[in-house]
Amino acid sequence: MDNGLVWVGPAPSSITAMGDKINARNLMAAAGVPVAPGTADPAHSIEIALEAVASIGYPVMVKAAAGGGGMGMAVANDEAGLRTEFEKVRGFAERMFGDGSVLIERYFPRVRHIEVQILGLADGRVVALGERECSVQRRNQKLVEETPSPALNADQRERLLAAAVKAGEAVDYRNAGTVECLFDPEHGEFFFLEMNTRLQVEHPVTEAVFGIDLVEAQLRVASGLPVEVPSVPSGHAIEFRVNAEDPKRFLPGPGAISTWVEPSGEGVRVDSGYREGNVVTPNYDSLMAKLIVFGADREEALGKAREAVEAFQIVGPKNNLPFFAELLSNAEFRSGDYDTALVARMR
Repeated sequence: MDNGLVWVGPAPSSITAMGDKINARNLMAAAGVPVAPGTADPAHSIEIALEAVASIGYPVMVKAAAGGGGMGMAVANDEAGLRTEFEKVRGFAERMFGDGSVLIERYFPRVRHIEVQILGLADGRVVALGERECSVQRRNQKLVEETPSPALNADQRERLLAAAVKAGEAVDYRNAGTVECLFDPEHGEFFFLEMNTRLQVEHPVTEAVFGIDLVEAQLRVASGLPVEVPSVPSGHAIEFRVNAEDPKRFLPGPGAISTWVEPSGEGVRVDSGYREGNVVTPNYDSLMAKLIVFGADREEALGKAREAVEAFQIVGPKNNLPFFAELLSNAEFRSGDYDTALVARMR
């Protein structure tokens, strides 16, 4: 506490430890959390990168070590691609993050992106509040999240949640955070990707199935108070990020809102920052609202999602509601057997 103020969030040391992808990888590996084959030190030159790939093997993901949110990432399938993408990522990292450090990791062409909500309690314990499936993405950025993940069996889920708790314990984590992982469905293996030392955009789906208010939990932890943590989730929840963007190419589409009608009803929640008469500018993130649906099971949640997407009316700025209607009719998504390349296949 400084000047009578209490910080709501993890300690600065935890943020620093997980803010650099290379340092985070090394910490997780030392703690026994699975990590993908990759570099333990920054690749400061293309020569170092080429040497690393000799043991990692193609394809590889070239990442900005200080990046996050899907930014500063590119895939290289061969040496020519690595030379090109390495310079692009390094330049982008220097401009955006003031740090040109680059990480090289093995790239898995067919993979799912699954994350775990953790909560570091005031008494020192770290608990996991289930996982979220985040594989519906464009440009490595999430569009749809659901919980529980339809990809995991009971054993895989248990191992994933245990690894996430171990990750939090390794940095003495307090308050809400997210451990993001890649899951290889073919071999049933998962690998640590990164940790977001904050509350995520998609946290409402966790709140829906656990019946917990994560913002209230953050405040209680910061105040040194206990948090009643539900042990078993119930039902299925899906979140759709309603963005001001072209539903085909996902390019920004700002504009004045002439019509804004939100869906409602049992099992439907909308978190929004816009109303009729507002103007969506090109100066900030394109997210306008989060549409969350909850059902007794995935099939019921999908049914509510179709009705809610159809009822959501936005006129003025471009929006991706038509894409969500298309997604909800997609056989691959409906089956639950999809991966991070789903959106690319749809386009």
